[in-house]
Amino acid sequence: MAESNSSGNHDDLIALHADWREFERPPMLHGAPDYTTATFTARQSSFDRLYARLQAFDISNWPVEQQVDWHIVRAELNGYDFNQRVLMPWARDPAFYQSIWLYKSDVPAHEGPTNHAVTELWSYEFPLSESEKQRLIGDLAIITPLLRQAKKNLTGNARELWIAGIRNIKDQSRDLDDLMAKVKDDAGVGLLTAIHTAKVATDEFVIWLEQQAPDKTGPSGIGKENYTWYAQNVHLVPLTWDDEVRLLKRELDRAWSSLKLEEHRNRKLPQLIAASTPEEYAALADRSAKRFIEFLRDEDIVTVKEYFEPALREQLGEFVPEDKRNFFWIAAHYDPTPLYTHFYHWFELARMEREPHPSPIRQGAVLYNIFDSRNEGTATGVEEMFMHAGLYDDKPRVRELVWIMLAQRAARGLGSLYAHANEMTMEEAGSVHMEWTPRGWMKTEKELLKFEQHLYLRQPGYGASYVTGKYLLERTLADYGKQLEERGDEFRLKDFFDQLNSIDSIPIALGRWQMTGLDDEIGK
Repeated sequence: MAESNSSGNHDDLIALHADWREFERPPMLHGAPDYTTATFTARQSSFDRLYARLQAFDISNWPVEQQVDWHIVRAELNGYDFNQRVLMPWARDPAFYQSIWLYKSDVPAHEGPTNHAVTELWSYEFPLSESEKQRLIGDLAIITPLLRQAKKNLTGNARELWIAGIRNIKDQSRDLDDLMAKVKDDAGVGLLTAIHTAKVATDEFVIWLEQQAPDKTGPSGIGKENYTWYAQNVHLVPLTWDDEVRLLKRELDRAWSSLKLEEHRNRKLPQLIAASTPEEYAALADRSAKRFIEFLRDEDIVTVKEYFEPALREQLGEFVPEDKRNFFWIAAHYDPTPLYTHFYHWFELARMEREPHPSPIRQGAVLYNIFDSRNEGTATGVEEMFMHAGLYDDKPRVRELVWIMLAQRAARGLGSLYAHANEMTMEEAGSVHMEWTPRGWMKTEKELLKFEQHLYLRQPGYGASYVTGKYLLERTLADYGKQLEERGDEFRLKDFFDQLNSIDSIPIALGRWQMTGLDDEIGK
């Protein structure tokens, strides 16, 4: 890693970013990433030098786009600092050591703290080629030394994170069983041994976690002060914990009242009827996807790239029996279009892959889920924005689904805020989530409830980011539109979303600055 002093230009910042990203990946210990206290302590001076290099830049005369890049690097370094001081997932959060991932995330990286050596099982094509077998053997070989190290690293006292994390590791055990069954006929001795060894280590880790659990008695939330610092200095969300509570309460009230007004307006219209067969769902999904893409194109909402529709069609879902549907698939079986608007996510991921930003600092995922206000906020924001722009003018009953989805996100985010303040347990936060979701749709599928509240306790701010990010996106649109009006220029929604997309998946406060020149949110 270079130690030269920065001369203060953007190329030097790019070099610092490369050095930082190299440093951020921990060294290896006995074949696994090293999260031991001794290693963090030994590396602190190197981190301090990186931070000093960052602070030495004078960016006051840089173009705004380059200043934005500096703040992205600042946010990431602050994220590392906060993880070391407060969050410490390697010491407090057993789920950090989950290594088997069956799915690709719909945001730039996996939600929540994730170790540096995960096995992305979704990236393998079965049946495995010989080269892919060797890659998988190499991935799985990390699990045993990582879990051996975890037993020494996990010294935290966060009871709810500990108990809920056991579930993740049990899931990993089942995933390894499924993998064994999937490949056993042609795996070969090497792969079968690797799966078996990982399975044994995982099961032993579960036993150890359960043995330690009775001694875990402490809170899992990080507290209001830490939450606010993290929001403002890492995720660059210009709000305090109290601000977010007020905002989510307001959005919850607005969603419920708007739903009731919609129901009144639609009272003489037929109710939506859910798809009841695989054929009905497939036809409904096909119509909805086609209609959505045509709306974006024909109504000049955004420039529809050639990869939009293929990216969407890979995520259309399939029929789920009524008694097995979770919240989102209950809604989707009535009409999946609101969910597909949220799948704006997949347009963004395709764009990041096919049209990477020219700045290396914005290529790929920003670390520590710093993208949440932008990606989750935009995906949630466009659900309502596209509705207001006319997407459901000919299907008014579907507007009700949009308000139900917003209420659910506001309720679950509000619960997560109380959990981080240690004013509620995770179960109590889940009750807010469940009781304030309209029509009882969160009471039907408890696994989703547990998954979401656990994730949001692990990753501060993520549960609220759907609504806080939506608010920040709406504020950006308001400022952008007002500036055009004051200049006497024409407002085109397509220009707004095209600019937003070109700025890439960075905190929305930075995107607002680049689009409007307003940096007051970053000042916070």
